[in-house]
Amino acid sequence: MDKIRCGWCLGNDRYRRYHDEEWGVPLRDDRGQFEFLVLEGAQAGLSWSTILNKREGYRRAFAGFDPEKVACFTEKRVEKLLADPGIVRNRLKIAAAVANARRFIELRDKHGSFSAWIWSFVDGKPIVNRWTSLDQIPASSPESDRLSRELKRLGFKFVGSTIIYAHMQATGMVNDHLVDCHRYREV
Repeated sequence: MDKIRCGWCLGNDRYRRYHDEEWGVPLRDDRGQFEFLVLEGAQAGLSWSTILNKREGYRRAFAGFDPEKVACFTEKRVEKLLADPGIVRNRLKIAAAVANARRFIELRDKHGSFSAWIWSFVDGKPIVNRWTSLDQIPASSPESDRLSRELKRLGFKFVGSTIIYAHMQATGMVNDHLVDCHRYREV
């Protein structure tokens, strides 16, 4: 018997694997948080499937999502990335990823951990919602609004409330699996 899943992941093996293995699992390491910060920013205006299909290209192009290395990217490196078909070739998004790496390091160094800092916006534990249908899931929340405002104040780019809410869902800060989904209780 097939497991019940959130409807958004059906019909696509990559989506289904992402849903079953990653989405909503509490992520508390800095590099993982940086990866999703880059990927969610890249996704702005595009489908998540586009980003998932290019994820390996992003890993290669962005030094395994090592913020220390990305922060050192030069304009020459940005130009090279603009020619890389393995990622979304958008100058603003690429420049934002580099600038965000620098802000990420500053914030991490100030607070000891970017992950611990970002988790403080949900008091260190996931917000567990009880949605029964996909149309109940919001695009943002008061927590994502507050986190987005603070990231923008600190100089981060491509961190609007909707992008940050998606980041919170992806990294398990919010459990938005539907209550009948097999992953709801697991995460």
